[in-house]
Amino acid sequence: MSTNHPVQGAATPDARQLRTILVSVSISLMAVVASVSGLNVAQTHMAVDFQASLGTVLWIINIYTLTLAALLLPLGAIGDRLGRKPMLTAGLTLFGIANVVAALSPTAEVMIAARGLSGVGAAMIMPITLAVITSTFPEERRAKAIGVWTAVAGGGGILGMFLSAVLVDIADWRWLFALPTTLIVVALVMTVKSVPNSRERSAHPFDTIGTLLSTIAVVGLIFVLQEGPERGWTAPETSTSLAVGIVAGIAFVVWELRRRDASLLDVRLFRERGLAGGSLTLLVVFGVQAGIGVVLFPFFQAVLGWSGLVSTAALMPMAISMMLASGLAAKLADRIGARATMTTGVMLAGVGLVFMGLFVSVEGGYMSILPGLVAMGLGMGLSMTPSTEAITSSLPQEKQGVASALNDITRELGTALGVALLGALLSAGYRGAIDGKLSGVPWDAADVAREGVANAVEVSGSAGPHAAQIVQAARESFVDGWQQAMWAGAAVMVVLSVYLVVRGPGNRGRSVVDGADSGSRSSRVESAL
Repeated sequence: MSTNHPVQGAATPDARQLRTILVSVSISLMAVVASVSGLNVAQTHMAVDFQASLGTVLWIINIYTLTLAALLLPLGAIGDRLGRKPMLTAGLTLFGIANVVAALSPTAEVMIAARGLSGVGAAMIMPITLAVITSTFPEERRAKAIGVWTAVAGGGGILGMFLSAVLVDIADWRWLFALPTTLIVVALVMTVKSVPNSRERSAHPFDTIGTLLSTIAVVGLIFVLQEGPERGWTAPETSTSLAVGIVAGIAFVVWELRRRDASLLDVRLFRERGLAGGSLTLLVVFGVQAGIGVVLFPFFQAVLGWSGLVSTAALMPMAISMMLASGLAAKLADRIGARATMTTGVMLAGVGLVFMGLFVSVEGGYMSILPGLVAMGLGMGLSMTPSTEAITSSLPQEKQGVASALNDITRELGTALGVALLGALLSAGYRGAIDGKLSGVPWDAADVAREGVANAVEVSGSAGPHAAQIVQAARESFVDGWQQAMWAGAAVMVVLSVYLVVRGPGNRGRSVVDGADSGSRSSRVESAL
């Protein structure tokens, strides 16, 4: 048996304190999610400064996500036991120090180490931010607070990428780390002053074996999704990592089934509609969002000829509509139910994908995809908030760090999966379409053009009279590959919406949480200091 540790004289925070707590954890979360995508805009700058290969640059970017995803579940569980406020404070401190080291890194090796430490700090921060909300906010305010959290989690990455692109354009790429560092300092001061502490007191020892197995499983699977497109899906490293990840995942499930009350994660709870439906929805929605990002940047830069800054700004309508819809989702779920809200969001996102598949064209440019982007943003915002609440409400109050970590792992796995699959579909569609459009083009230029639209635009400069033919063929072929990716994403959304209609969560998914500790909110909050 495990319970949250009470403190004599603790009181439920009032409305003003709750707003301060929400601002504090939202700023912390913004720093973490902005760092996931921020370095993407500085790849060429890092390659030049460090004289590093593409593989090394990708590791600088990916080590952060890999470390973050691998440690979310165990660090979320440790935060439940040691105290959520101490874990959040320590994570913010480590994250801030690591970002300063990264900004000053003299070599790629130091940068990789600093990014790895940032991932550790982020894994301490991210699950605790949501756990603080679910363990502190009363039920009538909790859904709205989760809506704000999901808005930041969903739109923060795009906003961070935009601000990073601005910094790269007006200053130096190393100034990218000034944004998360500043956010961390503000969040740390607010956390120390305002965020209350809560923790679990358990009679059982910590699940060390489950922790190791879950970490190995997540590292193996994320590595496959990150490195598969570069190394090849049948490469020894890829196949070995896949096998290790699958075996560790199966072993984790078997071990957790044996542990019962002392488990890191009670996998039996996935039979519950809220946990299964919420997890699957976030996996798909974040996967499609990340995959669309991979598709959009080549379209903006190579097809439309835009700069990195303008390309990032073009994503803002989707981010803004997502954040607005996330804030409205809680009210809509109260009126029509969580299942209906999630289903509506997924279907609306699917409609956005259909719009972008039907109407995209080289001639139509940005306006041909803008309605689809807005529809996607609205749909994702509507589906994310009730999905997150369904997950957190499916685990008992003393396990909210684990619940939050599971929510975050689902997002990270979905992101990696979406980038790998939609990126592969785009590439395959592009190569299949361009072969018949390069007749008469010298074989060496044609061979480069087949590698991708950016390569085609680059080689066209030295292709003489064939330049216009190469560029036109590449842009048209990219649209063909784009459409394949959009149709695949729309098909996945249709399947998910059918699943939600049949097996989605009920209107309110609070039975596990509230039943475990109903009416004792004040005993779960230790102190505001």
